[in-house]
Amino acid sequence: MDIQSAFYSGLQGYSRASAGVTDATVNINRQTQVNRQNETELAVAQTEAAEPAQRQQTAEKPVSLTDSLVQLGQEERLAQANVKSIQTADEVLGTVIDIRV
Repeated sequence: MDIQSAFYSGLQGYSRASAGVTDATVNINRQTQVNRQNETELAVAQTEAAEPAQRQQTAEKPVSLTDSLVQLGQEERLAQANVKSIQTADEVLGTVIDIRV
């Protein structure tokens, strides 16, 4: 086993997971803003006694946070797995150094 390869693979994986967490967080933020805007538009439409068809059109624009939340959880697990790879490579390197000294 090449220790440097395992260590760098862990670092690259962690970097990708970090970028994925950032993307998921940005998506969650965007979707939350869209949901708030839709809720505001719906409240205004109901206050102004808009036609039922217009209220239904506004209400039919749901934005699901499920995919982004699932992605966030997956990226968290990916980051944890890569941290474990880095720790293992570090322990193996420490053991090799102790044996050779």
